[in-house]
Amino acid sequence: MQERSGGVTFQGNPLTLAGTEVKVGDSAPDVEVLGNDLGPVKLSSYKGKVCVISVVPSLDTPVCDMQTRKFNEAAGNLGENVAILTISMDLPFAQARWCGAAGVDKVVTLSDYRHAAFGAAYGVLIKELRLLARAIFVVDKDGTVQYIQLVKEVTEEPNYGDVLEAVKNLV
Repeated sequence: MQERSGGVTFQGNPLTLAGTEVKVGDSAPDVEVLGNDLGPVKLSSYKGKVCVISVVPSLDTPVCDMQTRKFNEAAGNLGENVAILTISMDLPFAQARWCGAAGVDKVVTLSDYRHAAFGAAYGVLIKELRLLARAIFVVDKDGTVQYIQLVKEVTEEPNYGDVLEAVKNLV
């Protein structure tokens, strides 16, 4: 598996990202993750929609919580042709519990805990922590990656405005 040192930091400490780095213009890797019911979900099942893939280390942390809530709010204004997915290494049961408690009902939470297939395919698996780095991928209706935001410091929020602008340009 490929590795990139210093791609992100956690509280200023450099970390290693494992997996294949995805670039704008690439076909979005089609991986299988788990839904909240433990059923398999292929990312290709969202083809035909603009897809925002919001990647977070864990929903049970303040920044990940805020990021997912903000995208849930934004989802209401983006229309039915946009799907917002939040992928983390959290267990599906924990994701479902968190969504219920947070009132998040427009974002689909998916788990990469079993095989870290998403993290490896998108190059956002943090080797030292076996968590996913904070990142956003915007994929067009045809399955091509059109926008990427890898947040350098894992404890910081992404630039939501840039993400939403990229989405609006595709809808």
